[in-house]
Amino acid sequence: MIKKVLIANRGEIALRVLRACREMGIKTVAIHSTADRDLKHVRLADESVCIGPAPSPESYLNIPAIISAAELTNADAIHPGYGFLSENADFAERVESSGFIFIGPKAETIRLMGDKISAKEAMIKARVPCVPGSDGAIPEAEADVKKMALDIGYPVIIKATSGGGGRGMRVIQREADLMESIRLTQTEAKAAFGNDTLYMEKFLTTPRHIEFQVLSDKHGNAIHLCERDCSMQRRHQKVVEEAPAPGLPVEEREKLGKTLADACKSIDYHGAGTFEFLYENGEFYFIEMNTRLQVEHTVTEQITGIDLVKQQIKIAAGEVLDIPNTIQPRGHAIECRINAEDPVTFLPSPGKITRYHVPGGLGVRVDSHIYADYTVPPNYDSMIGKLITHGENRETAIARMRGALTEMIIEGIKTNIPLHLKILDDPEFQQGGANIHHLEHMLEDSSS
Repeated sequence: MIKKVLIANRGEIALRVLRACREMGIKTVAIHSTADRDLKHVRLADESVCIGPAPSPESYLNIPAIISAAELTNADAIHPGYGFLSENADFAERVESSGFIFIGPKAETIRLMGDKISAKEAMIKARVPCVPGSDGAIPEAEADVKKMALDIGYPVIIKATSGGGGRGMRVIQREADLMESIRLTQTEAKAAFGNDTLYMEKFLTTPRHIEFQVLSDKHGNAIHLCERDCSMQRRHQKVVEEAPAPGLPVEEREKLGKTLADACKSIDYHGAGTFEFLYENGEFYFIEMNTRLQVEHTVTEQITGIDLVKQQIKIAAGEVLDIPNTIQPRGHAIECRINAEDPVTFLPSPGKITRYHVPGGLGVRVDSHIYADYTVPPNYDSMIGKLITHGENRETAIARMRGALTEMIIEGIKTNIPLHLKILDDPEFQQGGANIHHLEHMLEDSSS
């Protein structure tokens, strides 16, 4: 049994994990940097340990400090949240070798799916549809690289095998730019990830971003919990997410969902995970798997009624999945990421929150760690919360989101709430099914 969990994260996700633990009667340990002494979950946790100064490498990425905190407090398990060390196989391995339970998949599974080439190979073997492209790393010989690009067909995209978050990738429209683009991307990948290995794929011009949530236990049981549409993106970063995906036929959901549940079994996956796809002209193309909890897990919880964090903890503790094999979505849910940033320039806006009012009403959920007089530090990601609405249909969810955004008051800093209101009023968003480039085109049109 898990009786005490150390939460190896900060902000809203740390508070989310703490709340799940409380409901399960599990004690919590909050770790924090010197800049985060006043975080809400630090105040609410049963115990807290300062593990270092504000810079992430000296605190939230400091594996020895986190393990020491777990030892000091006699924790049973460590929950990594998302970001930071959540997909770090070395961290997962260190947690387990130190005698603690890692609330997530095995280290070898994280490594398998964290490398884009081995992940694609595993998915092809599991009959998951993939983007046409190289079977492995791009060849060294220039002639071979050019032939590969011609065989795939321009435009192509080159990606770092260890990349993520929109980094380590470049779209190439013509052969004349191919080799120089590869050299630049290799340099960037080496600096960012310590690995300059690249692979090549066909570049889809107007796809949607659709992802499937899965749960898989240690006893050979796996299910999918429907899909999410995360196509509203700026610079490859998600801004608005919703579930289920507008206009996706039920039969397509069930067919791919079953394939993904089987894929979890084939890679011996344990925990919550997300398979991400590009979707164009009625076809799915696998791009990556996130071996952790997603920021947007909330919309799945709203349409299924399943607490994903509790399920993570139960699976880590060795329990058997007790969820029906087929989940039918109930209504529609939308999430807006609330960031401390200028809504026009997108520059971060740290500082003291002088006034804070949370919206309410039927079908409104707020996941946030902020409060009046809280100071948003400049050291971390600008996301300060998530606003989620749920309704019997998409139109109701949108109407509730518009009302909730209008009610939400955050003063003392700038936020992207005005941007979200613009998105909700956009005709193509209202229609549903916009592609991943739509938001950036919308922003370009509004600034010209």
